Amino acid sequence: MSVMNEALLKLLDKSYAPSQLVETTYQKFDLAFKTDEEGLPILLFLGTKDKEGKIRGERYARRIVRNEEGKIVKSHWDHKGKATP
Repeated sequence: MSVMNEALLKLLDKSYAPSQLVETTYQKFDLAFKTDEEGLPILLFLGTKDKEGKIRGERYARRIVRNEEGKIVKSHWDHKGKATP
C-alpha cells in the first residue's frame, strides 16, 4: 500500500501542535501521526482503524536533515513495515 503521493506529502509538510498525536483521514485511509517538538509530523500510521481505534496498515518514519541554522535541508519518509500486527 504505497500512497505516499504529492497530495499526502503536502498534508504532512504542514505544522501541527507540538508533541501530539493527530488523527485524520486521507482519501479512503485513516491516518494518525505523531509530531515532534516543532509540530512537524515524524511518525505516520496509514491504514484502516479497527474496533479498538488502532490503525491496521503501514507505518512510516520521517527523516529530517537540518543545516547549521536549523533549517530543513532534506526530508523524506521511510517505510517501516506493518503498523499493527
